[in-house]
Amino acid sequence: MEEAMKNESSRAYFNSAQAIADYAAVLLHIKKNLSAENSPIIVIGGSYGGMLASWFRLKYPHIAMGALASSAPILYFDDVTPQNGYYSIVTKDFKEASESCYETIKKSWWEIDEIASKPNGLSILTNRFNICTPLTNTSKLKDFLDTMYSQAAQYNRPPNYPVSVVCKGIDGAPKGSDIIDKIISGIVAYGGNTSCRDIRDYQSQITIGWAWQTCSEMVMPIGRGSNDTMFQAAPFNLTNFIDDCTKRYGISPRPHWVTTYYGGQDIKLVLNKFASNIIFSNGLRDPYSSGGVLKHISPSVLAISTINGSHCLDIAPARETDPKWLVLQRKIEVDIIKRWLKKYYADLFAFKH
Repeated sequence: MEEAMKNESSRAYFNSAQAIADYAAVLLHIKKNLSAENSPIIVIGGSYGGMLASWFRLKYPHIAMGALASSAPILYFDDVTPQNGYYSIVTKDFKEASESCYETIKKSWWEIDEIASKPNGLSILTNRFNICTPLTNTSKLKDFLDTMYSQAAQYNRPPNYPVSVVCKGIDGAPKGSDIIDKIISGIVAYGGNTSCRDIRDYQSQITIGWAWQTCSEMVMPIGRGSNDTMFQAAPFNLTNFIDDCTKRYGISPRPHWVTTYYGGQDIKLVLNKFASNIIFSNGLRDPYSSGGVLKHISPSVLAISTINGSHCLDIAPARETDPKWLVLQRKIEVDIIKRWLKKYYADLFAFKH
C-alpha cells in the first residue's frame, strides 16, 4: 500500500467511483460464469463500505436490486451535517454512562496543559502516563486519548460496552486520586497494563489508504467548537486541510465532490424521487450516526435505527449474548430484504409470461 501511494498513476485509481465500477464488473462476470443472469444481488457494507453499498444501488440499479448500508455517514460531507456531530455523540455516550466520568475527561485536557507548562512538565507527563518515548509536546498524548474515547464510543457494543469499561476505571480510581490518576485508571481499564505505553500513531494499510481518500475525495469536515463537547476545541479548517493534503500528495481536496457525484443535499427530496430498495441502518451510540440517514425517505428507502446500537453492529457476526433489540434489528432487515426478493421474483415471472 505504501508503495502504491507513492505512485501518482496507480493511486489515481484509488477512489470510490472506481471501487464500485470494479464491483460492477466483477459481479457481472460472476453472474455470467455461473449462468445466473436472473439471480438478484443485494449489496451489503458497513461504514465506508456502507456508503459504497448505497451509492452502488444508486449508480448501478440494473446490477444490484437492493442495498443494506450499515453505519454509512453519507451526509457527513459539504456541511450537510454539523462539524461537531461526531464528537457530540462521543460526549453524549460518556455523559450517559457516568456524569462524573464525563466531567473528569472534560477537565483533564486543561490539567494536561497545566502540567506541561511547568518546568520539566513534559517529563512529568511522560512518567505519569508511562509513555515509552519522551513527549516533546502534548499533541500525541491528547491524540491518543482522543482516539481511545472515540473508539470506545464508536464500538460501544455488548457484552463489554467499552465506554462503561473506561468510565468504571476512571470512577473507580483509588481514593485521593487526582484527575490525571483517574484518566490513567481509565486507560488501564480499557487497554490493560503494559511495561510502557506506546502512543505512536501506527499506519495500517487501511489508515494509509483512508488518508489518501480523505485528501482526494472523502472530505469529511469533522471538528468541534470550544464548549460543545467534552474535548478541547478543534474546528475543521478547510484551508489548513487543503494545505496539508497539498504538501502530502501534491493534490487539492475536492470538498464538494461527494455531494456532486452521489448527492447529499436535500437527500429526502432527491432520493424520494428515484431511489428504491435501500436500508440505512444505524446505532445511535455510534458517533458516525450523526451523518447517517435516520428517517425513512420512502416506502422502500428505509432507516432502521437502534438506541443502543454501535458502529456496524447489525452486520457483525451473531452471538448468543446478543441483546433482544439487536436480534430484532437484524430480523427486521432480513424481512425487508425478503420482501424485495419476493417482489423481484414475482416481477420476473410476470415479465417472462
